[in-house]
Parts: sequence; structure tokens; C-alpha cells
Amino acid sequence: MGANTSSKPPVFDENDDVNFDHFEILRAIGKGSFGKVCIVQKSDTKKMYAMKYMNKQKCVERNEVRNVFKELQIMQGLEHPFLVNLWYSFQDEEDMFMVVDLLLGGDLRYHLQQNVRFQEDTVKLFICELAMALDYLQSQRIIHRDMKPDNILLDEHAPEMFNSRREAGYSFAVDWWSLGVTAYELLRGRRPYHIRSSTSSKEIAHMFETALVTYPSAWSQEMVSLLKKLLEPNPDQRFSHLSDVQNFPYMNDVNWDAVLQKRLTPGFIPNKGRLNCDPTFELEEMILESKPLHKKKKRLAKKEKELRKRDSAQKCLLQEHLESVQKEFIIFNREKVKRDFNKRKANLASEQTKDSQEEDGQNSHL
Repeated sequence: MGANTSSKPPVFDENDDVNFDHFEILRAIGKGSFGKVCIVQKSDTKKMYAMKYMNKQKCVERNEVRNVFKELQIMQGLEHPFLVNLWYSFQDEEDMFMVVDLLLGGDLRYHLQQNVRFQEDTVKLFICELAMALDYLQSQRIIHRDMKPDNILLDEHAPEMFNSRREAGYSFAVDWWSLGVTAYELLRGRRPYHIRSSTSSKEIAHMFETALVTYPSAWSQEMVSLLKKLLEPNPDQRFSHLSDVQNFPYMNDVNWDAVLQKRLTPGFIPNKGRLNCDPTFELEEMILESKPLHKKKKRLAKKEKELRKRDSAQKCLLQEHLESVQKEFIIFNREKVKRDFNKRKANLASEQTKDSQEEDGQNSHL
């Protein structure tokens, strides 16, 4: 009886806030300076997601809390076929969590490192899809500022962008220049500019203005012409709107509705038989991680006892910062937002039908 009871999936009320217990942790697939990403499955719906989790203490120590909150606020208001959309956000004593669309095709940087060379037709489709994503962000007054192969993820249909950021000292044209750099790198396997880690920002700025970008003779003149428009050093003359790309002669044969609806199959499709990411992330989580995610519940229980014993001023100050994060964190549930919207829509339609029937009855009596 005990075994049968424990094997049943937990029952969750759809009106309750989503939390860590609602998900089964499957495996680690990536990491950043203070955050990690793993594949999870929601216990009640069995849907798969990517879950990004960020350690609160590290965020406080590195003064990154406001940036995390800003990213959460932005992503809650966005939804587009070519963006990695946020579904849930929640927290516990240790971490802040963001649950987003899962794309198992890997990022474009991974495939470049696997020596994949993308054909021109494939890159052309990628440009169309990414241009539509940039156009949507532009309509929301958001500059991405970090478009590169590392932040472009693939599923079996299309690339999608992650890590949107609010405008801060740039114009929208910077994203379209980044699109040109990304397309060039996908075609050639390297960037159009030679920059080392030791190159100063002043030298980089001068290089962008003066460097002569070379284009292989094997590329079509139409593609080269488009890339030159995207890589134009003068932002006022650069392509920086979706209409610029759509009206370019090279794009005359593109069905833009089909692009948006993901009906066009790219020439490159990631291998579905394997996970397209670096396997060392999983090994690090299992072997090297001092606070593995799957041992979180036991760790939090132990941490609660330790907090009662802490009395140093420094630790109290840190605790104040962590409590501030706890209070200000933004909880989000896109599933619940959609459900509430559909209910309101159905109620409104029902009221309109009722009013119409009552009006018809009054007319018949007349």
C-alpha cells in the first residue's frame, strides 16, 4: 500500500502558486556565472521545460538582483513564436527560478563548434525568423543587445532568441548589426572581424568603422548585398526594420506568413537522437556541485536550523538583502494568465449572447 501510494504523482490545485515541488528535475544542460539551466517536467501536465535557476546569495554579492528582476519583468510581457517565452517564475530560500520553453536542438554556437556549416538557404530562413523576432521586440520598445549564436536556440522547426534586455544607451540598429554578424558567422564559421580578448574597446570601435569585411566568392551576390546592409557601420544607413529586409529583392520569394507559422523547414535540422549540448554540465552537477538541485529539500531544512544560530553583523546584513529579494521577487504563471483570460472571454461572450436573446424576445413581444 505504501509503495502504491508513493508512486502516485502528487496532486496540485491549479489555483495554487507553482513552485519547485511541481517539477521533476531531469538533467543539467547549461550554466552561467551565477545561474544554471536544467531540463524539467511539470508533474501534473507532463510538459517539458527548461528551468533557469539563480542563486540569491551570489546575485546579491554581485549586485545582479535588479538585473534579474528587470529580465523577469520584461519576459512576463512578451510572447512570440521566435522568442523563448517565460511560463513560470518562483523562488525558495536559496534560488530564483525561471521556467521557459524547452528547445532541445541546442544553440547555434554549439553547432558551429561541431563544425556544422550552414547552407545559404538555411541562413536566409534564419535571417527571416530572427528579423521577425527583432521586429516584435522593437514594437515593445526593447533592444536585445546580445544577439549571437550562443543565444539562438534551435528546435526541429526554427531558431528562437533568449535573454532579452531593455534599451540602455543603444538604438535598435545595434540588434540588426548583430544579426548581420551572426549570419556571416553561420555561413563562414568565423566572425567578420578579428578581435582578441586583449583588444581594447577603443580599438574595437575603430575596427568596426574602418575594417574591410571580406565575402567569399562562393556566396551569392544577393546574400552579400543583404549582409552589407546589415553590417553597415553607419546606423542611420543600416537596415534596422523588418520592412527593410522584407522589401529587399533577395527576399521576394519568401512567404512571410509561412515563416511566422513555422511551416518552412530549414535545411539544417538538429539530431533528435541526442541532447545537443555539452555533456560536462551534467557531470559537473553530479560530481562537482556543492549544492546539487536534487538535494535541495534536505539542504533547506538544515539551513533553517543554521540561520537561527547566526548572529554576526555581516551575516545579518546579507540576510536582510536576501529577505528583500524574497519580498520583491515577481511570481508569474503564464498558464494561469491564459486560463483566466479565456474564462473572462467566455463569460463576456455568454453575457453578449444572453443580452441578444433578451433583445430578440422583447422584439417578438412587440
